[in-house]
Amino acid sequence: MFAEKVYVERRKRLREQVGSGIILFLSNEESPMNYPDNQYPFRQDSSFLYFFGLDFPGLAAVIDVDEDKEVVSGNDLTVDDIIWMGPQPSLGEKCQKTGISETATLDRLQVVLKKAAEQDRRVHFLPQYRAENTLKIERLLGIHPTVIQDHVSETLIRAVVAQRSSKNKAEIEQIESALEISYEMQTMAMKMSKPGIYEREVVGAMEGIVLSRGSRLSFPTIFSIHGETLHNHYYGNQMKQGDIAVNDSGAESALHYASDITRTIPVSGKFSQRQKEIYTIVLNAEEKAIEAVKPGVEFRNVHNLAYKILASGLKDLGLIKGNIEEAVGAGAVTLFFQCGLGHMIGLDTHDMEDIGEDYVGYTDTIKRNPEFGWKSLRLGRELEQGFVITVEPGLYFIPELINRWKTEKKCSDFIDYGMVEKYRDFGGVRIEDDVLVVENGHKVLGKKIPKTIDEVEAMSSGGLD
Repeated sequence: MFAEKVYVERRKRLREQVGSGIILFLSNEESPMNYPDNQYPFRQDSSFLYFFGLDFPGLAAVIDVDEDKEVVSGNDLTVDDIIWMGPQPSLGEKCQKTGISETATLDRLQVVLKKAAEQDRRVHFLPQYRAENTLKIERLLGIHPTVIQDHVSETLIRAVVAQRSSKNKAEIEQIESALEISYEMQTMAMKMSKPGIYEREVVGAMEGIVLSRGSRLSFPTIFSIHGETLHNHYYGNQMKQGDIAVNDSGAESALHYASDITRTIPVSGKFSQRQKEIYTIVLNAEEKAIEAVKPGVEFRNVHNLAYKILASGLKDLGLIKGNIEEAVGAGAVTLFFQCGLGHMIGLDTHDMEDIGEDYVGYTDTIKRNPEFGWKSLRLGRELEQGFVITVEPGLYFIPELINRWKTEKKCSDFIDYGMVEKYRDFGGVRIEDDVLVVENGHKVLGKKIPKTIDEVEAMSSGGLD
């Protein structure tokens, strides 16, 4: 937990931004795997963490903007609970650490909200992603679950995004502590990956590192020799000579701030010449994109810059032909780079995606492009000091997509499908770092993880017997 004054100041600013009414935050609940007492590891709602710092289930918080009053509702543990969980501080004692002096039982919450409804006062709440919290809002506010999303508060969404988007020094330290674990995960994977090893062995070892550091994964690990599948969570392949493996993984800090790093590993310890060529194109795009990061720059333009660099490299290899600007404009590069260049990162790996990606990554004037490739760009807006973003270009050779485009003769003026066929079984390459936007530019966060071909090969070769 941060210092008490941090949460007090965050809530004060939120009250000022929302202006009037009642703000309702619901904590997450325990979620059973297969029966009530066998539960998934608890993860608190990130906005609840941000404003209240309380990392346990069964809570609701109300900020009465008009009366300048803050109350956290929850029930203290009974003796029966303590038998199973051990002694716990009272709700009041926990709340004092976050600057909340008034607590109430959960049954009082409905009384407060009913009174607000009778007075025709606005109750602000965020979009919901958990079914149990949707049902809670139905009970508390009488809104049917099918239309709850129609009643969320855009005023509250914008206020939360405005605060959470910019990270302060303490938050950056949390992200960097998560990146310390990422360094261990990535370098261990480079050393461990070699012919004959199953993907699951590397994934298990990385998760062991995370658990041993008292942490948890910030998202399910992507580790696969089939890197052309962008979110590949299958770990059953046995790695063999000549394979490359995409390792997209991350951990959480003690206060749940995320890291998100990708490296591409030569399973044999050395890249083939063809792999080096593709890897070099992606690395060049990543480095040039990072160089372009600074306040005032629209990230959609950085994404477009990466497109041009990838297109230029692919043209050198003969996969793309014609004028680079025209090829990019026609969408030819999206055959090879189907996703966005990056996203916000903070308490969530895709920060605040739960409350509306377009509110986080776009503005009233900078709208999402609906075209293929562009529509997957989570962040297009102008960058500001304090933003932490990922920069993660890649090149992916997806056989099914190649087949479709080739059959349709899509972008045939710019794509040499004969050359593309030679790369059908290539897989994919992705390289990703977490980048802080600073006053005059950017800073790549965390300890330097091997990234150049020489660095990656040297670390990977170290894992060979």
